[in-house]
Amino acid sequence: MGDDELAQIRQKRMAEMRAQSGAGGGAGDQQKQMEERAKQMEDMKNGILSQVLDQKARARLNTLMVAKPDKGKQVEAMLCQMAQTGQLGGKLGDEELKGLLDRMSGSQASSKVKFDRR
Repeated sequence: MGDDELAQIRQKRMAEMRAQSGAGGGAGDQQKQMEERAKQMEDMKNGILSQVLDQKARARLNTLMVAKPDKGKQVEAMLCQMAQTGQLGGKLGDEELKGLLDRMSGSQASSKVKFDRR
């Protein structure tokens, strides 16, 4: 192999590497946009929740998020939806949030275990 052939191979490989890094950069920009959009949604959700919940209710919701994240997200989504549709008059207190949680728990079928003893 001559120096000319090595130079051509090297240039070809460099062009391929540049093309790959360019495509990777596009994916990185898209990922940044997704992260930015998720951050904006989180900020908007936190803003809505701070408007509709008082301090004690907010603390209870945070405790629920730690104990049961899926149920906490469900409650957050429901509160945001209720606030956006105007179903909430003012700030919810701790007792109102407890009632809302009880209604949610009541709507879910509680499972009972029945033992057949022989």
